Amino acid sequence: MELEKTEGLIEAVLFAMGEAVSAEKLAVAIGHDVATTRKLVRQMMDRYNSRTGGMEIIELEDSFQLCTRKEYYDALIRVAKQPKKYTLTDVQLEVLSIVAYRQPVTRQEIEKIRGVNSDHALNRLVEYGLVGETGRLDAPGRPILFGTTEEFLRNFGVRSAEELPSIQPELVEEMKNEAEEEVQLKLDI
Repeated sequence: MELEKTEGLIEAVLFAMGEAVSAEKLAVAIGHDVATTRKLVRQMMDRYNSRTGGMEIIELEDSFQLCTRKEYYDALIRVAKQPKKYTLTDVQLEVLSIVAYRQPVTRQEIEKIRGVNSDHALNRLVEYGLVGETGRLDAPGRPILFGTTEEFLRNFGVRSAEELPSIQPELVEEMKNEAEEEVQLKLDI
């Protein structure tokens, strides 16, 4: 009976919050240590995944969220107002990938990698909630450091930035050679 009550508390907190809740905050809410809380939530995740219900618990970094299963999205759209979907441009995807793989990163570092001003793309990504401020660099001017958000993790289906696919060194070399050839062609014209 005690286990059912504790799981009910976890479910209630996750439902009421509507967004990811850290393992530490859940532990405080249910009166257990963080390790036990993680274990309980992961057991609940297994049970949710073993049935065909409309809800699931997902893990994002060291947080958990109760949400609707993706396969029921179309049915929800018929009932609720369709959420605005953003289409990312190639430039925004490029900036997002730089932030995802180099985070935390400053605006200046992004522009150095891209070679062009990236203000608009970065501002849009912040507006979409995919990128956010993670702090300030301890350097003159204290530039803002950017990193990906939980919304990014949700949208790209990964638990943490460490789960992003690794970039193969031979592909990096190939892309570098292509870029150098492209620059050379532009100079020859």
